[in-house]
Amino acid sequence: MSAPELPAVFGNYVLGDTFHEVVSPPDISWLPQTVGWAWLGAALAVLLLYRAWRWWRHWYANRYRREAIARVRALQAAHDTGNWLGELNRLLKLSALAGYPRREVAALTGDSWVRFLNAQCPEPAFTGRHAQLLARGPYRPQAPAEADREGLLRASLHWLETHRGPADA
Repeated sequence: MSAPELPAVFGNYVLGDTFHEVVSPPDISWLPQTVGWAWLGAALAVLLLYRAWRWWRHWYANRYRREAIARVRALQAAHDTGNWLGELNRLLKLSALAGYPRREVAALTGDSWVRFLNAQCPEPAFTGRHAQLLARGPYRPQAPAEADREGLLRASLHWLETHRGPADA
């Protein structure tokens, strides 16, 4: 089936030959018409790429934090009362070694280790009993109380989440 044939005169038949149908102008282009818009678009694209690169660099540099937090949470979920304090200390040491120069971290033990950890946070994570447990606990044969364990694990998570490292620069 084909469309019907259109008449030679198309438009309003009442007005006759003196009135013709209005023709629409061509569509307006959405592309920028001046060089300034192209420069602005290029500058915004560069800025967006720079911000994405900075975000990715920050995310990649903090992968040690995410791994350590996952391991501390697994340690928190496991109710193994064996050498969890030694394992926690080892996780904190590995995280500090990943985030700070080896010469600053590797030889630290006891109270100097706890002072170093507290110095890296805006507010000290390990205070009072938790600081004593972290400094001397791995060398004691008896396991601390459950409340001390939970408090120390929370303080360790707080330190891992809030310490300032090279990725924060």
